Amino acid sequence: MDGFGAGPDQSLEDPLGKRGTELHGWLYATRTFHAMTGGSGGSEGIDEAFAARSMAGFGAFILGRNMFGPVRGDWPDETWKGWWGSDPPYHAPTLILTHYPHDPIEMEGGTTFYFVTDGAAAALAQAREAAGERDVKIGGGVATVRQYLEAGVVDELHFAIAPVILGRGEAMFAGIDLPALGYRVSEHAATELATHVVLAR
Repeated sequence: MDGFGAGPDQSLEDPLGKRGTELHGWLYATRTFHAMTGGSGGSEGIDEAFAARSMAGFGAFILGRNMFGPVRGDWPDETWKGWWGSDPPYHAPTLILTHYPHDPIEMEGGTTFYFVTDGAAAALAQAREAAGERDVKIGGGVATVRQYLEAGVVDELHFAIAPVILGRGEAMFAGIDLPALGYRVSEHAATELATHVVLAR
């Protein structure tokens, strides 16, 4: 509720930062999340509808370096392949923004990680080419989403506001004038676990 998109102090033990998992309680129970993690069952309703939309129709993804893993600086070796195990949930070309070159990593299920060292605009151009007629998803983290929002290239943003106060973390909208960039609230719906807000240009 205090505007943070991730908790502070990301680490191997806290991939979303300290208490960051509390922001996503609405997602974990859904049928979509269960399917993404190899399970079955899961909740239906509004939270499920937003979860399903969050993974549908995408031909490519863009992630920041921190979304890929906790490794900082130059890559020490080729052992780290992401947080998700051998079959990441993307199932499409996934571009990682980084300052350090790395060979592509082909994973199970159609996910290949490509490492882009020449900036956000270059990553978006590559993602658009890879996606073809499908959409490109800016999957996070916070700094990456902020870059693309400030550039005015995000057509739609789903923001789930959890009934949680973190106190500190990575602020999603601080210093960004969304109306001046052309964004408005186009949709909103509330459940017990989150208020879902869609911003569109």
